[in-house]
Order: sequence, then C-alpha cells, then structure tokens
Amino acid sequence: MDLPLLEPHLDPAEQRRRDGRRFRGAALAAIAFVGVLWWIRLFEQVLGDFPALALRPRDAWGAIGILTAPLLHASFGHLLSNTLPLLILITLGLAVVPRATQRAFALIWLGSGAGVWLLARESGHIGASGLGHGLMFFVFAIGLLRRDRPAIAAALIAFFLYGGMVLTVFPGDPQVSWEYHLGGALAGILSALWWFRLDPAPARKRYTWEDEEEAADATGVDDPLEPPRPHEVPILWQHPVPSRGQVLPFRPRRPPDDNPD
Repeated sequence: MDLPLLEPHLDPAEQRRRDGRRFRGAALAAIAFVGVLWWIRLFEQVLGDFPALALRPRDAWGAIGILTAPLLHASFGHLLSNTLPLLILITLGLAVVPRATQRAFALIWLGSGAGVWLLARESGHIGASGLGHGLMFFVFAIGLLRRDRPAIAAALIAFFLYGGMVLTVFPGDPQVSWEYHLGGALAGILSALWWFRLDPAPARKRYTWEDEEEAADATGVDDPLEPPRPHEVPILWQHPVPSRGQVLPFRPRRPPDDNPD
C-alpha cells in the first residue's frame, strides 16, 4: 500500500541543494537513455537495420519486439523527433516523482508493446514514440492527482510543450504507429493512477509564528509584549445579532354590547 508521506522539512539552502542534485540526476539519466538510442541508430547505420527485432502483431517471433522495438528507429529523422520529448519528459518525471516514474517507465514500455502486439495492424512497429506519449500522459495525470506544486508545474510544462500528443493517439498518417501512441498513453494514465502516492509529498511550509506557539505552549507563559495568536484575534466583521425587542401579546378587543342597560 502506498502511503502519502511528507518529505522531511529542510532549511531553504539544503532544500535547494537537494533539489539541484535530484534535477541533475534526472537530466543525466535522460541523456544516458537517449544516448543509448543514438548509439543503436549509429550501429544500424553501419551494419544495416534489424527487421527481426521489430514488433509484429500476433506473431510469436514478433513478440520479442515488445522489448526491442522502442530501441529501434527507421531513420535519424525519426529518432530526432523523439529525442527532445524523451529528454524533457524523463527529466520532469524523475525530478518530481522519481519512484513513480521508474515504475511507470517499465509499465509504459511493456504495456504499450503488449497492446500493439495484441491489437495493432499487421506491420512492423518500431520507435520510442510510445514511450514519449506514455510519459507525457503520466506526468500530466500525476500532476492532477497529486496536486502539489512541483507535480502541477511539471504537468503544465509537459502539456504546454507536448499537449499535441493527445491528437496523435488517433489514426492518421498510415506510416505512423498510432497504436503505439495510444498504448503508451493508456499505460501512462494507468501508472499515474496506481503510483501517484508512491513518492512523498513536499514538506509543508512552516511559519515562524508556529514555532512561537509551540515555545509558548511548552513554557506555559505568554509574552505580554507579543501580539495575540492568530486564533485569538476577534473577527471584527461578525457582530452579534442585535436584539429587536420583545413582541407583547395584545388581548383581542371585545365587541361592543348591542343592548346596553
């Protein structure tokens, strides 16, 4: 069970250093993964493509493509179109929710490939665009679910830069594997629903008056020169309802006597 824990409260300087280390580590991981993709593409350019490693739907040997297809690209242009989204989205995910992103990356990789193998058109499917779509939907969905400031900021950046991926999960260009896009998007949303509580929430901001309250409670003595605590300040715009007097009952008047003596 994933519990919504809070990160330990650190002083601002230490928090900045910690955030910087996390961001640099996330960026280096993204660069390393994209570097592997470029190295494989250079290897293909020298030795030729590897069609046997493509993902071929409903083919027993083609199932190996679930593991290998995201590493292959048809051309340098194809790889270049996936490079920048992967760099940015992997960095955002690992910098904000590193534990959830690591699990989501594996689920998107395997889940999108399995979906393509089961339901896609009869063709060879390759490329890391399914990963890119899955990460965009994951980062955006987890920001909506967590609703803390870093996650929301990452979600807005991802959607602002790559919100157009929402349109590419539908059939369009026959040369583009929209099935991979759709499978990655569904796996990314599912990952966010499963693991949005996995990473601890950011530490809650603490104010100086909270420390003063705890010190006063510990000593039991209030400083007469200190202003009153926030909850002791009266709310001036709430006045008691003034009394409007009392309504006195009046006896009904007797009708006049028609036959006086």
